[in-house]
Amino acid sequence: MKFVMNVPKLSIGMPVYNGEMYLESAVESHLEQDYTDFELIILDNASTDDTPQICQRLAARDRRIRYYRNETNIGASANYNGVFALARGELFKWAAHDDLLLPGFLSRCVEVLEKAPPTVALVAPRTEIIDKDGRRTMLAERLHTARSRPHERVADVLRRVDWATAQFGIFRSEMLRKTRLMNRFPACDWVLMLEVAILGEIWEIPEILFQRRFHSGVSTYANKTVTELLQWFDPSQNGKRLFFSGIEPALEPRVRLWSEYARSIARMPMLIHERLLCFSVASLIWCARETLRLSTEYRCRLHNKLKKSLRSQRRRRDDPCQGVK
Repeated sequence: MKFVMNVPKLSIGMPVYNGEMYLESAVESHLEQDYTDFELIILDNASTDDTPQICQRLAARDRRIRYYRNETNIGASANYNGVFALARGELFKWAAHDDLLLPGFLSRCVEVLEKAPPTVALVAPRTEIIDKDGRRTMLAERLHTARSRPHERVADVLRRVDWATAQFGIFRSEMLRKTRLMNRFPACDWVLMLEVAILGEIWEIPEILFQRRFHSGVSTYANKTVTELLQWFDPSQNGKRLFFSGIEPALEPRVRLWSEYARSIARMPMLIHERLLCFSVASLIWCARETLRLSTEYRCRLHNKLKKSLRSQRRRRDDPCQGVK
């Protein structure tokens, strides 16, 4: 007699590396959801802390958990893509090991996606940002685009994307499979959002159902230099430049971001005039955001120089020995 294993509607992929501090609470927030037709795939990227023991204990308790472990650290990008390769469901969700789902996240997103037209690629709720202790610090950006033309959706996404929390919403697996997934460079989540927007609509649920945690261990805080961040995405890139020579290292990720926008637009299936419009929109918004960023940095530097100059003048004025030879 043959036994057929039921394939879940939703696959949730949780890549993890040294996540002992928050892992268990993140997993529990998934297991306690009122929607239950899912598998939770945990892919351990050769952790050196108690992550393996925590995962094994949780997997033994709940059969929806599938636990895998890499023999070596393959980098964050490959680990994120690895959980998607193991997924079986027609719907897919990424889950970070330190974030939390609020009650109703899965049921609301699945319900909306099932009722939505097939042109909708991704559904995600509103998100609040929390700190290491779970205290709310701010709301993440709103990311919603239901326009019919790809360049209009690209414009909506690139104007608003910041924290990119929509990547932790629920995708149609068939649409996500057409993207390059999480690539091996900083801000690859922004590029993923662009590719998803080209393929279909992104809908936001207005309720706050997701908490994304930012703490000293997240990649953008723990990795102090561009080189360190690049190595976090892909250990084989240790010591390498992003791919541009003759460019200030601090500017490389920004230029790389634009080049990856262009590469994604070039490879996506669409009519030539729509492709040209996407190129134009992406370039204009990238230039506008970079101009704003650079002007803000310049104002901050100027402000700091003025403060330093004023402090120096005040010290000289208050020095009783000033001018005495």
